[in-house]
Amino acid sequence: MADTTTLARFRDSDMWWSFRRSPTTVAAAVVTVLFFLGAIFAPWLAPYDPFDVKSLNLMDAFTPPVWASGGSAAHLLGTDNQGRDLLSAILYGARVSLMIGLAAIVLSVTTGVLLGLLAGFRGGWVEAVIMRLADIQLTVPAILIALTLDGVARAALPKHVHDEIAIWVLVISIGVAYWPQFARVTRATTLAEKHKDYVNAARIIGVPGARIALGHVLPNAWGPVLVIATIELALAIIAEASLSYLGVGMPATQPSLGTLIRIGNAFLFSGEWWIVLFPVFALVILSLSVNILGDWLRDALNPKLR
Repeated sequence: MADTTTLARFRDSDMWWSFRRSPTTVAAAVVTVLFFLGAIFAPWLAPYDPFDVKSLNLMDAFTPPVWASGGSAAHLLGTDNQGRDLLSAILYGARVSLMIGLAAIVLSVTTGVLLGLLAGFRGGWVEAVIMRLADIQLTVPAILIALTLDGVARAALPKHVHDEIAIWVLVISIGVAYWPQFARVTRATTLAEKHKDYVNAARIIGVPGARIALGHVLPNAWGPVLVIATIELALAIIAEASLSYLGVGMPATQPSLGTLIRIGNAFLFSGEWWIVLFPVFALVILSLSVNILGDWLRDALNPKLR
């Protein structure tokens, strides 16, 4: 009964009404869900396993899409220079890109929210140090921070070790680059909430400060944090693609969308346009869809726009 009541309340909410009234948002949600489902079920949906070297045939290299001259029904979107089925590579590449983007945003949210709560509650020199660090980092482009951290990891680790943990190096590099936005928003919410009556009442009855922050103040910050997280997810996916395109991201043996674009770019002017075009198209559609959802969520949660 509780679940039914919750569902009915959601269907009567302003958010659901706003969602249904925006065809663009509905289309973006459908595309995003399809990308996530394709990434999750890639081992079952992909016609081939692009990571299985034994299944590759160099005789199939540079096969054009099925509708082009010389195309094959066995490879709907064609193949790359190694004979990898491009549709399968995109499904697996989107899986890697989404996993890195989600993990990086989780790291950013966790770090930023905790530091923002600490700065807002403690105040004084703790707040000053945390927020000045955030201000300093915001002056540096996130991609440069990620490049620096990835470069340090490459210099400190042997190449084979770095390739094995490349996905976690990217997660940490991108996650560290995006925490200041979450810290600033959480701190602002904490400063607005910590002097309210319910917080003072909790202090009077002896509730620990950490429990007040996490159990009472934090829920009021989740709305803005969720909006920023949705928008930052698109930026994290683009950041991963940028790093992989520059050759400092995922190795060619575990291609992400950025790696596929880097590989395909080398053959763009030799006539094999499909190798780079389809991964670019997938990255643009995925990032645009997530960004549209973030913009809608920001407007839907803003009471001034209702």
